[in-house]
This record gives sequence, C-alpha cells and structure tokens, in this order.
Amino acid sequence: MFSKKTGIGIVLALVLILTACGSKAATEPEEITTEPVQHTASPETAQEETKQENTEGQTRVVQDEFGDVVIPVAPKRVAAIYLEDYLTVLNVEPIVQWYHPWWGKQDYLNLDVPLFDMTGSIEALLDAEPDIIIVDGSVDAAKYEMYSKVAPTYRLKEEILLDPEAILRTIADLLGVQDQAVAAMEQYRQVMNETKQQLQAAVGDETVAVLRLEVGEKSLIMFSEDNRYIGNIYDQMGLTPAPLATRMEGFNELLSEEVLPELEADHIILFTSDGNWDSENNKEAIAWLEGSLWKNVPALKKGQVYIVDRSHWQSGAMKANLMKADDLLKNLVK
Repeated sequence: MFSKKTGIGIVLALVLILTACGSKAATEPEEITTEPVQHTASPETAQEETKQENTEGQTRVVQDEFGDVVIPVAPKRVAAIYLEDYLTVLNVEPIVQWYHPWWGKQDYLNLDVPLFDMTGSIEALLDAEPDIIIVDGSVDAAKYEMYSKVAPTYRLKEEILLDPEAILRTIADLLGVQDQAVAAMEQYRQVMNETKQQLQAAVGDETVAVLRLEVGEKSLIMFSEDNRYIGNIYDQMGLTPAPLATRMEGFNELLSEEVLPELEADHIILFTSDGNWDSENNKEAIAWLEGSLWKNVPALKKGQVYIVDRSHWQSGAMKANLMKADDLLKNLVK
C-alpha cells in the first residue's frame, strides 16, 4: 500500500523536452460482484459507485518501463503528464494539466484544471494529491524516482510510445475503464482508414514535410518520419515523407537557410514553436522567415504550404491525431 510522502524539502525542477524521441498491465483486478442496491441514480451509475466503494483501498501490481509498481485498483485522482489527451478520450478528467513556460499547454484539449509547471517545484504536484501518476518517454529513471515520491507512478513502456492505441489500452487498464478504450479505438481506426483513403486519392505519392518555426532562435526545424508526434501522418494516414525526413538519424533536424531552396517536398505543413501566427511575440520570427531563402522553397512557389496550429501538431495522442486528420483533409483534398 503506497503512502504519500509529505514535506518534500528540496525544490525539484523538471524540464520536459518535447522533441524527445505499456504493453497491457500485468495483473487485472478481479471482478467484484455485489448484491443489487437501492439507488436514486441510474443502474449504470449505481453499479459504478458500488464497484468504487468495494475497491477502495485495494491495490494491484503492474509492470512499467522500470519494473513492478503497486497501484490502486480504482484510482480516482489521476495525473497523466502530457498524456491528458488520452484521459479526455476515456472521459476521465485529469487533476492537473502539463504546462511549460516556453511551450505553453495543450490548448486544444480545452481543459479547466490547474496547471502543473514542469519547470517548477514538484511540490505543486504533491498538493494535487494524485492517486496515480502516469508519465511518458520524457521521464528517465531519475525523474521517475521524483514522481514516485509523490504517488505510485507508471512510466509507459518504451516499446509502445509510437503507438497511440497501445498507449490508450494501457492507460485504460490502469484506470479500470477498458470498455471506454474499445469504443474509442474503433472510432479512431475508422477515421484513420477513411483519411488514408482520401489522402491517397488526392495526393498519391506526393511528398510531405512537417516544419516548425522556432520563434526564439529564428530557425526552422524539420521532423523525421519516425518522430513520435508527427510520424502518424505517414504510418497511419499514408502520406509519403519528404526524402530528408527519411534520411534523418534523429527525430528532428535544424534546416539551414542554404538547404531550404532544395527542400524536396511537394507539400509542407508549418507551425510555430510558441503561440499563434498572430501572436505579438512571433512577429519578428515571421518577418525573418519571409525575408529568408524560404521564398525560394518549391512548395511555397506552388502554394502548397499549409499553416496549422502548433498545439495538436506537437502531440501524437489520439484526439490530436484526429485533429491533424481534419487539417490534412482540409488542405490536401481539393
């Protein structure tokens, strides 16, 4: 049984690198049966409340990236750091939302919950009193240890970080809401398949590159086909990556101005690293872009550069991917 440690004395700073870059949990809780009870709510609500009452205080052992973890059978207060998208798909409201002063938060989720500043003290998370903390590949063993001092912490397995469906199944199992995951995945697969068919009919083998305008540095970053947040437009939606995206050794790469005119991409998806295209603090970077060799990029000359919102394009989660599909259909399917 996990007991939270209070009074953490040292201020711990956590910094999440977005461009970084499980399987089914080991033991599922036994089904708990109870006698029918009188309740003024619906039968479904009564059944769920009865189950929660009977599982309160119970724990089970699951295996994550770093080993065995003892977690509550029915956690109610869930912190899923940069994984809040999956909670919303499962109709679970997180108790905090990831936030970084440089990158902001995932605005597309429209959450109304307290922000957890990744660069601040971990005591802010302690104050939220989570029953369980779920983290992704940005958390190494040292950070994992920090989180584990606050609440039982599950770090997603490395092998599933590029698979949104596997992530959803894992989180659903941890929270005991597997039925919600089944319905969500069926809808997700249908949208991905339909999007793939429409995109292939519209653009065929024409190549696509995804770029991010770095506002502070006044530079352009290109994402590889294996990037955790971007790669789904290639492997799930069937688009053909630009040659440079397939040759990259890492998950993203800085584009020099000299390379820009030679960027072999028929279509370019472009978003900013911070804020929106009309944000005041982005005007200088946009002016730099317009005055650089960018104007000689073939895709730009063809009118095939598409401006999108950074918030959901910097996530590889399910709701974000569905929004990317909408963007691609709107821009590429005439």
